[in-house]
Amino acid sequence: MATYTFKAMDLAGLPAKGEVEAESKQQVADQLKERGLIVVDIAHKYRSKEISLSFLNRVNPKDLAVASRQLATMVTSGMAIMRALHVLEQQTQSKPLREAIAAVRKDVEAGLLLSDALERHPKVFGPLYVSMVRAGETGGVLEDCLMRVADQLEKDAALRRQVRAAMVYPSVIISFAVIVLLALVTFLIPVFKSVFKTFPGKLPALTQFMVNFSDLVKGQWYLLIFGFIAIVVGFISWKRSSFGRPMWDAFKLRVPMKIGDVVQKVSIARWSRTLASLTSAGVPILQAIDITGKTAGNAVIENSMGDVIASIKGGGSIAAPLKEAGAFPAMVAQMVGVGEETGALDTMLEKVADFYDSEVEAAVKALTSIMEPVMIIVVGGIVGVIVISMYLPLFSIYNSIK
Repeated sequence: MATYTFKAMDLAGLPAKGEVEAESKQQVADQLKERGLIVVDIAHKYRSKEISLSFLNRVNPKDLAVASRQLATMVTSGMAIMRALHVLEQQTQSKPLREAIAAVRKDVEAGLLLSDALERHPKVFGPLYVSMVRAGETGGVLEDCLMRVADQLEKDAALRRQVRAAMVYPSVIISFAVIVLLALVTFLIPVFKSVFKTFPGKLPALTQFMVNFSDLVKGQWYLLIFGFIAIVVGFISWKRSSFGRPMWDAFKLRVPMKIGDVVQKVSIARWSRTLASLTSAGVPILQAIDITGKTAGNAVIENSMGDVIASIKGGGSIAAPLKEAGAFPAMVAQMVGVGEETGALDTMLEKVADFYDSEVEAAVKALTSIMEPVMIIVVGGIVGVIVISMYLPLFSIYNSIK
């Protein structure tokens, strides 16, 4: 037996709440119905206090997209939503997704709408997913909305794979450069250090710096590790803060060597496709724009959505604020304006998303070709600085002899 807390209403509309001991949420719902109450919410009183590593329990977007397509197929075939969720729970391979579906099924059994049950698991079903399901329930087109959200998840995942693929080569080269630097500092510089002791006078500034750095790496390496961890943790905390995130996202849009262009195109592609999916599903435009801004992945775009919402509430258009926002190219604002005038906003947004998807692919290839020589220069520069610093004392002695 478990203890559940409930919120309900009686036939007169007065709220009621309390605690009930039962085997499941369904039993709680049955007991409340027998008492003439309308169920609003049922939840466990005592939640598990086991340690959970959230990064190990993330749901793969691909698994969620497949599950959404399967659920849409079963609903289209006429299967009841309860049975469809039960089948989906049994055949889903991902453990965190299976657990989430099981919890959703129990909430639906207790009398909640599917969208309300999904909303209880924001780490698995985001605002976009919940809003599209709610729109599908309202309009009686749940299967179509599930198909649309599955398409959105798959295309978003493909976009992320392209960006991650572009980062593999620079990551490998930077890791190699760090390993080379540590190897030279740890093993090469100490050999020269014993020779430098026989030299008269002071060492050149660059040589002395490298010798001191070598001593630090060999004798107090733990300080470097703690310092690196502190910098990483501090940067992540700053980047996630309310004042640091807008600054970081604005900086990413201005990074040279076409990196800023890639960031901008990825954000616009995601923004366009999300807004197209929500509007085509029948989500109210103000709610759709608010959700789109939060899921665009960039604070600059998210903040500009506030101006768009204010424009719509004042009887204006979507395109006008986009023209003034620096994150959106003129073409996007023009196409959105045409979509508003012709009543085909979702179609235009889909075309914008398709265009920027192809632009991202081309920009990623160009970025990779630019990064190759840059990384080679960086590695060569690191090795060159160390070698030159070791030979500077020899040059100084040679010049003094002459």
